[in-house]
Amino acid sequence: MSAHAEEEHFAGSNKLFTSIWIWLVLLTLIEIFLAYKPMSILLMLTILLGLSIIKAALIVAYFMHLKFERLSLILTIVPMLVVCICLLFVFFPDSFRSAGLRYQFKEQPPAAEEH
Repeated sequence: MSAHAEEEHFAGSNKLFTSIWIWLVLLTLIEIFLAYKPMSILLMLTILLGLSIIKAALIVAYFMHLKFERLSLILTIVPMLVVCICLLFVFFPDSFRSAGLRYQFKEQPPAAEEH
């Protein structure tokens, strides 16, 4: 026997992964349904963003096995995620500033009238 006891980590079962996959499919179908339903853009984007965050959390927790990892690994990944999101919000206003710099199509001058 080795001096170090081997730890066996729970990595999930097929039943668990199948149920998570079904939830992801259902959330995707809800997103597709909402995309075709007439509603205000702000409400639709808020709901779609919330559903996408839930889907991302399920993927990270179960398919990337972070739910089953040690706390130290999670504590190294979560702060980097927060930093990335903060950087996104820092650079996001530049996209609004650059929107006014894009080439604008101007109307053609009216043709000279012939007498």
